[in-house]
Amino acid sequence: MRALAQWCVKHRLVVVLLWLLTLGGVAAGAAVAGSAYSNDYEVPGTESGRATQLLREGFKDLGGDSDTVVWRTTPGKVSAADVEQTMTRTLDEIAELPGVAAVTSPYENTFAGQISDDGRTAYATVTFDDPAEDIDQGEAQAVVDTAKAAETEGLQVELGGSAVALTESSEGHVAEIVGVIVAAVVLFLAFGSLAASLLPIATALVGVGTAYSAIVLLGHAMTVADFAPMLGMLIGLGVGIDYALFIVTRHRRGLKRGLPVAQAATEAVATTGRAVVFAGATVCIALLGMLILRLSFLNGVAIAASLTVVLTVAASVTLLPALLSYIGPHALSRRERRRLDEHGPEPEIPTGLAARWSAFVERHPKLLGAVALVVMTVLALPTFFLHLGTSDQGNNPESATTRQAYDLLADGFGPGLNGPLTLVTPVDGADDEVALDNFGATLKLTDGVASVSPVTYNADKDTAYLTVVPESSPQSQQTSDLVERLRTDVLPRAETGTSLDLHVGGVTASYDDFADVIIGKLPLFVGVVIGLGCVLLLLAFRSIGIPLKAAAMNVAAVAAAFGVVVAIFQWGWGSELLGLGRAGPIEPFLPVIMVSVLFGLSMDYQVFLVSRMYEEWLETGDNRRAVRVGLAETSRVINSAAVIMISVFLAFVLSGDRVIAMFGIALASAVALDAFVLRTLLVPALMHLLGGANWWLPRWLDRRLPRISIEPPECRTTIPAPRDGVLTEKLVEQPRVTSDDH
Repeated sequence: MRALAQWCVKHRLVVVLLWLLTLGGVAAGAAVAGSAYSNDYEVPGTESGRATQLLREGFKDLGGDSDTVVWRTTPGKVSAADVEQTMTRTLDEIAELPGVAAVTSPYENTFAGQISDDGRTAYATVTFDDPAEDIDQGEAQAVVDTAKAAETEGLQVELGGSAVALTESSEGHVAEIVGVIVAAVVLFLAFGSLAASLLPIATALVGVGTAYSAIVLLGHAMTVADFAPMLGMLIGLGVGIDYALFIVTRHRRGLKRGLPVAQAATEAVATTGRAVVFAGATVCIALLGMLILRLSFLNGVAIAASLTVVLTVAASVTLLPALLSYIGPHALSRRERRRLDEHGPEPEIPTGLAARWSAFVERHPKLLGAVALVVMTVLALPTFFLHLGTSDQGNNPESATTRQAYDLLADGFGPGLNGPLTLVTPVDGADDEVALDNFGATLKLTDGVASVSPVTYNADKDTAYLTVVPESSPQSQQTSDLVERLRTDVLPRAETGTSLDLHVGGVTASYDDFADVIIGKLPLFVGVVIGLGCVLLLLAFRSIGIPLKAAAMNVAAVAAAFGVVVAIFQWGWGSELLGLGRAGPIEPFLPVIMVSVLFGLSMDYQVFLVSRMYEEWLETGDNRRAVRVGLAETSRVINSAAVIMISVFLAFVLSGDRVIAMFGIALASAVALDAFVLRTLLVPALMHLLGGANWWLPRWLDRRLPRISIEPPECRTTIPAPRDGVLTEKLVEQPRVTSDDH
């Protein structure tokens, strides 16, 4: 690390130009190639997966996305002459728009059930040429604009569907801008130097910007979900600014000790930069743990997020020292520079709130530990009620046209119309056709079924499907129960004596199958992530207790964060107030991604906190002193980093995307609890209670483990115990050269 830092400082112009050229080149490539995201939740081998495969093979003309135009009259009927004339003209105009394959009007086929029983609501189906992920947003916007132009007093027109949702997908980059502004303010308050506060942000933006464009290109090589770039940006901005903050803080300490600018930047990367690389590696390991689930949908998310972390770490240890050498002594505030000129280098003394808090925890570990446990337990309780399921356009904000179309359809035709089930089967001969035609009557009598469409055959009559509209909404437990009832009871009886092989597909069936696969693999996934994290900490701190406590703390942070997510998104506590839509189930893929990200981020603070404690333990052998000094010296920078990360994550609630808002709130909650409850309260309290057992390692294991160093230790003078609740240690830091630096 030292050699890398020295090279970057010496060739700072080359480093800056290389990063800018990389950013520009990747961005240009992404602009030319365009995006190719795919939200393919299908899992090969599942029931819904087989249904989808049969449909694709038998009905190749069903590939285009199907959306709806819904209108409601107040008062009057949709069959009134003026309404019929207005909407027929509008639908004809939509049919002529680019990208639209067909429009099915309720006025052309009055028996299709597209007019509600009360005659006040109707809908038309708009079929596009391409699937939703391939539709140009401009084409979808043209359909929305044309349909909305038909609105008059007494005639409400709304639109729903995946293509229409593209027009509501984002409010620019408001979330990122707000997050960056808040981070800049926090950094300026922490450093008192405009130049020093801007460098972490500039470094993070270059790394994240490069990663964002790279993820766009990645979508052409593998399945990448449409929320992956935003998720990568969310994680990248948070960890990128934090990592740069740690390095700049160490650089500023070097300047205050009287080191030349180049040497201070080199020492910062050679010490704290090593911890940054280690922390980034733990985040990547946790994210790449998703690969063991062998789900293509999550593979792309894992690689995209890991790529973002790798590039932000790389920018922190290469671009940042180059920029630090450019700003010179201006990394310090004007007052700090003046004091350094007048009084010369002075040892840093940890005083103030951080020192008093460290001494307070040392005096009351049992009480404070109990309080922390109660807080985490209460917040984690809602996690036991976690319901994974279909979050659809009915969960969108009330102002969205997709939400209003969803509600109009539910009111006029029943909630099940928003998520019908599709039954697909191969057909072999006339006997199968007769059995299928008779099967519709049986389905209509099934509990939970609102209506059944006639059987539709393909041109070769070797594949057929029919549509079942449930009585309940797609995200309802009753709909999931209907899927299970069809699969285990109704369909097996219908197949008896025939060669039919009926499979249930549709939104609810796909999500339920996806959730079942994830839940089945979740224990293995969590075990692997925890195990790898414990191995890394075991190697770094040569202790059995430290990794075990870290694993427990990480589980606590994840559980409490999920409790907050369940309360807000599933129970609806403030979701409408926050503009996040109505309550609904949690996305099936959220637990896996959240466990990966949260385990990685939680490990960051563990590394930065315990590495300082471990260094003090090695020098003094005094556990109480090691915990006290480690907490006093690191809590301020950890808390500053946490405030930045929380601000960035919460800003993404403004994105308007429910999934990204879930990530933002979950990550912000986890970081807040991790930094302010676990790392500055519960962890030091437990370490005080355990004493020297914190650092116990069997001798036979100690001899066999390889030795690694996160941060090279620094020489410190012997410092006395705290007096009157304030640490009076005087630190005289001189870099010690270790074998790792050669």
